[in-house]
Amino acid sequence: MAEGSVFKRCACRDGNRRKLGNHCPQLRRPSGAWNPNHGRWAYQLELPTHPGQARRQLRRSTFDTRDSATGDRDHAKALLALAADDPAVAAEIADMLLAVTARAPLPDRDTIARRVRAGLPATVTTTVGEYLQSWLASRRSLSSVQPNTLLAYESHIRVHLAPHLGAIALVKLRVEHVEAMFAAIADRSTAIEIARQSDDPTIRASVRGLRTTKPASMHRIRATLRKALNDAIRRGNNRLIDFNPAAHIELPSGVRPKARVWTTKAVQRWRDTGERPSPVMVWTPQQAGAFLDHAEEHDIALYPLFALILHRGLRRGEAVGLTDTAVDLDNSLISVTQQIATHGYTPVIKKVKSESGNRIMAMASITRIVLRAHHARRTQWKLTADHTWPDTGLFFVQPDGKPWHPNAVTDRFEALVRDADLPPIRLHDLRHCAATYLKAAGADLKDIQELLGHSSAAMTDVYTSVIAELDVERAKAEAAAELLPRRRIGPRRRNAAPGRGGSYVSDP
Repeated sequence: MAEGSVFKRCACRDGNRRKLGNHCPQLRRPSGAWNPNHGRWAYQLELPTHPGQARRQLRRSTFDTRDSATGDRDHAKALLALAADDPAVAAEIADMLLAVTARAPLPDRDTIARRVRAGLPATVTTTVGEYLQSWLASRRSLSSVQPNTLLAYESHIRVHLAPHLGAIALVKLRVEHVEAMFAAIADRSTAIEIARQSDDPTIRASVRGLRTTKPASMHRIRATLRKALNDAIRRGNNRLIDFNPAAHIELPSGVRPKARVWTTKAVQRWRDTGERPSPVMVWTPQQAGAFLDHAEEHDIALYPLFALILHRGLRRGEAVGLTDTAVDLDNSLISVTQQIATHGYTPVIKKVKSESGNRIMAMASITRIVLRAHHARRTQWKLTADHTWPDTGLFFVQPDGKPWHPNAVTDRFEALVRDADLPPIRLHDLRHCAATYLKAAGADLKDIQELLGHSSAAMTDVYTSVIAELDVERAKAEAAAELLPRRRIGPRRRNAAPGRGGSYVSDP
């Protein structure tokens, strides 16, 4: 690499108005030393060229001292040295140097070094949007990343991050930019809520179908951005940035809403105004019993699944994915080991959410009777279908033997709730109902955590070490199930206590 020369030049002109440059006699004293009171320091540096291109030089001449000119020249040489033995990269860096205006500083050497090491063009600034797309592509190539996680990443980038931050240079992204994005997201949600409450039907129609972004969603959006930027910092020796602004953002609390019970007053207010006290609602035992009665009469195929969730608090995917081998009707035990989840709309069999979700639970006699009746009914379906019956190995299937799609189960549940004229809850809220009834039956918090699969990692194998205590668990299950009053209770019944309906007493 050429050393480059450092010299003085000025703007003086001769009698023909031509610039004298570094030939002006005033630039030097009679002794030959540079005149400190005339001209500016400059340098020139031979630059690499593209194939077939003529010779070119970098000339910069706006420096007050020799040292500043020398330092700028050395900075340029350090940038060129990043190309090592790659002539194409050297020519790119030379293009970048020639594009810098006279008084502007040369690009930061470390920033260009990161780009060169990462295989990115030296002369192009990567935007946040470009980086997020390349980051998302890299995450798709990792088998350890769950499909639903990828869907969340893609949604956050497409709906929020790219529109608000995409045009900003990655190296220039600051906390203020991210704060402005979340402020805009919150403002949009507020505007949607205001429009929904408008007396003008046209304004209400303008936001129909639009979704607001809740605090919990904002935390997930930030988590996506923070992860992507952390990866930009961690790229081995190819660190694209040195600071993660997403790690320094304060957001409103994303605490989950507390469950509320559909009391008589709450139901009446809902009927009058359509308002729910909380996004998470729990039925009273009377309401839950009414639902099961209605489901038994109008959807016998799914009634046992809903009864099991209400009695034992399984997740939707856990119930839909329950296998024949996991249901031990003789010993009133259920083993939860897998679930059917949805990736987009596609159902996928996978392990339960966590090790603590891998659990064994006892059944009450009423639950066993319902499941045994379903098993007998399923046998009749299979005989009717004959050779067309698919062997899925699943306990809950449609009358034609095919698996239930989790979304179809939710749709059927919501339709039953509407038809029964009951206050609305989500299918997932049946888990909250189960926990509430278990608590009312005398179970402590540890019992409930274990039942729902929410215990800590230390409790992973708790059921394998307390098999002898399952009789106690059955008693608790019986008490919880007894809280649900039923209008119809099977072939035999006993006298019901006032206000509690009846209960099953034995297997048919």
